[in-house]
Order: sequence, then structure tokens, then C-alpha cells
Amino acid sequence: MHRIDLNADLGEGSPHEPAIMPYVSSANIACGGHAGDTETMRDSLRLAARHGVAAGAHPSFPDREGFGRRAMHFPPAEVTAFVREQIETLKAVAARAGVRLHHVKPHGMLYNMAAQDAALAGAIARAAAASGLPLFFGLAGEASVMLREAQALGLTPVGEGFADRGYAPDGTLWPRGQAGALLPHAQAALQGVRLAREGVVTAVTGEEVRVPAQTLCLHGDGPEAANLARSLRRALEAAGVRVVAPGL
Repeated sequence: MHRIDLNADLGEGSPHEPAIMPYVSSANIACGGHAGDTETMRDSLRLAARHGVAAGAHPSFPDREGFGRRAMHFPPAEVTAFVREQIETLKAVAARAGVRLHHVKPHGMLYNMAAQDAALAGAIARAAAASGLPLFFGLAGEASVMLREAQALGLTPVGEGFADRGYAPDGTLWPRGQAGALLPHAQAALQGVRLAREGVVTAVTGEEVRVPAQTLCLHGDGPEAANLARSLRRALEAAGVRVVAPGL
């Protein structure tokens, strides 16, 4: 049987989070860089625990104004410092809530830049390794250096595909704001099933792209996120794909 993790970026203040959580197997919880505070972290962790969802840290550039989606530039040591600080903040909240953290997945522009920048990817991976969290979610495919840097530091890399995002021919994500960057529900469900069963997507420009995904992401900040989560989970299960968090 095929198996795949279904993860969502949560803890970002969306009112739709309680409707999304039952359909995912992993939750990436914002830990203060682009969104989130002690209260939202606690609530998201408790909700994840209630639904048996593996909880992970979702660190970002320190950019609340831009929701972590603006390009920023820091020396690698500073990146390691602020990413570790965010992870440790979530770890402290998780400890008080009795929840064990499972993974690290960078957010937004930090993620996108690290997919092609080995120094940045290494800086993030060093923070994850120092935090003691074993799994590291990063862009799947030959274009990404994230997983290679994580593995070099002893982390377990988990290749991530995106059901609801368009792809460029080189396996990177099609830029937000351009036509084809965000897929409608029906297309996202089809792409998610194909990623899980074949490890392939069709790029926005028509090329077939190999994306060996072990986890699929859907974004939790849109008004239709809950409907997409439900549709994607049902489509995966109807196609014979078991939805389960990696390492569990």
C-alpha cells in the first residue's frame, strides 16, 4: 500500500484550524517568527494531541509584518540562532502541554531560499539538530539542497511535495502572485494523489517533474483550507493511500 504524510502549516491564527486538524497527520506550528504566540502555540499543540496529529516546529524569518514571505538576508550564525530560539520557544510550550515535538519544517521565504542555498539550509539544519528534533521536512527533488544538508547533520530528511502549489520545471515552487502558483481544489486533490502514488507532477509550463515526496503540504491560512484538507484526505484514501505521519 502507498503511504504519505499530510501536513498543514498551522498555529497562524486561522479560525479554520479546528476544521483542518482532523484531516492531517502532521501539523507545523508557527513559533513566533512570522506568526504565533504562547497562547496560539498551546492551543494548536493541544488540538494536535486531541486528534493524534504529530506536531512540529515551523520557524521562519523574523518577519511578522510580511508573514515570513519576504526575502531577508542574515549571516548563517544569526539564522541558526533565531531558528533555534523559535524552536526552543515551542518546545517549552509543548513541554508544559505534555506534547512531544516530532519535526522541524521551515516556513515561507526561509524555506524557499534554503531550497537553493546550501549555507542557509545548513544554518537551519544546525538549529534543528541542536534542538534534538529528529525529522526535517524540506523540498523534495533534485533541485533542493535542504534534505542533503539535514542528512549531513544526522537528521532524518523527509521530502515534501505540495498538493496545492504549482511547480516550475526545475522542481521548485512556482512564485506566489503568478498565474498557476495556487491550484484549485479539484486540481490540488489530483496532484496530491499523483504525488503520493507516482512521485510526479506536471509543471505549470507542461513538463513532467519528478518529486519523490514522503509528505504533502497544504496551507492552513486560506478560507478554503478546511475544504481542501477534507477533499485531499478523502481523495488519498479513495486512491488506496494510507495517510500517516513519517516515523510513526
